[in-house]
Amino acid sequence: MKYFYVYILLCSDKTFYTGFTSNLDKRIQEHNDGKHKNSYTYSRRPLSLEFFAEFSTVQQAISFEKQIKSWSQKKKIALINEEFDRLPNLAKKQFKS
Repeated sequence: MKYFYVYILLCSDKTFYTGFTSNLDKRIQEHNDGKHKNSYTYSRRPLSLEFFAEFSTVQQAISFEKQIKSWSQKKKIALINEEFDRLPNLAKKQFKS
């Protein structure tokens, strides 16, 4: 069975990058090697894997990735720290207009 992964990387500038892949080890290596020069993570290396979750369908993975991308940094930190009881009470990311 093929699995899909949603992951959160901590960048050198203390920001988070969230992505999804079907090959977690390879994708993390690509981020750290700077394979894609126009990517968010390229100039923010080194990176560390802080969280990942495994899914059996690509639809589940994409849905969870989109959900996490809308979260505030505090909520992402709570997820990384496995503080699941705090997740419902933390605000979504506020976008400036």
